[in-house]
Amino acid sequence: MIPLQTPPIVSSPAPSDREITFPGFNGVSLKASVREAKGSPYFAVMVAGSGPTDRNWSSPLLPFPSHGGRDFAGWLASQGLGSFRYDKRFIGSRDPKLDISLDAQVGDIRAAIAAARALPEAKGKKLLLVGHSEGALLSLLAASDADALLLLGLPPKPMGDLIEEQVGKQFEGAPEAMKTANLGYLHAVLEAIRKGTDTPKAGDAVLPALSRLGASLMAPESLSFVRGTLDLDPWKLVERCPIPVAVAYGEEDEQSFPPSKAPDEFHGAFILIPQANHLLKRETRAKADLTAPLGVSAYGDDTPLADLTKLGAWLKQLK
Repeated sequence: MIPLQTPPIVSSPAPSDREITFPGFNGVSLKASVREAKGSPYFAVMVAGSGPTDRNWSSPLLPFPSHGGRDFAGWLASQGLGSFRYDKRFIGSRDPKLDISLDAQVGDIRAAIAAARALPEAKGKKLLLVGHSEGALLSLLAASDADALLLLGLPPKPMGDLIEEQVGKQFEGAPEAMKTANLGYLHAVLEAIRKGTDTPKAGDAVLPALSRLGASLMAPESLSFVRGTLDLDPWKLVERCPIPVAVAYGEEDEQSFPPSKAPDEFHGAFILIPQANHLLKRETRAKADLTAPLGVSAYGDDTPLADLTKLGAWLKQLK
């Protein structure tokens, strides 16, 4: 979970990117960056993670510049893959009536794939759909439009269960009464989302940050999207994936909590990247010392990408 109450940052395009717009679901205009590369038979379409995370994986919830998606596009280029990464429909929007439903956001992924196929940079190439975090979950719903799928930091369980686990870790060692009040409130919020009932009242013992999280999860403009994704089982979706797929985690990921192995029913590639965090940046601190807030400190532009040799090997064997 990314800490709240941090100032916004301003993203800037990389000099080697070409900036375009394209029509998303129901014609909504979306902004994208295109990067050319030669050598691979594949071209990548990148889908960013949750919340106000833009095409570069920058977020106003981080207190420092962080462009992990732009960095990853650069790494893909070093492997011979050009790429197309786009801003989600609500990035920069002030329209309270904007459709940000699950159908709309998956529709945008399909539109991005279609737009990428028409690019001169992708001419004659197959398309690799690259989803990160929540974007990996959503990419599974549009996988049939692509030729291969790379899921980075895929939520290892349904989002509702993962949110409870993420928050629970932040209360480890806290007084039992505080833990019970806060985790009970969060569970009540998730149940209210599932059942379509009113937002539960946060008692005096509920921390303000958790109260804000509850309010954001139940915000009217995004409630249908949250409800639509809350109980999706990612591994069941992966098992039904009709194209070649790899699921990759940084071993030190303190947001997606990587499993030690994939379910037995999964027959794609399962890749654990050593000394890598949620953004696949280098993380050399001991696992026992890491917490989610501490791990975020290595998300910045001053932290290089981890050694992604294992990912590179998978890309090279794609046909």
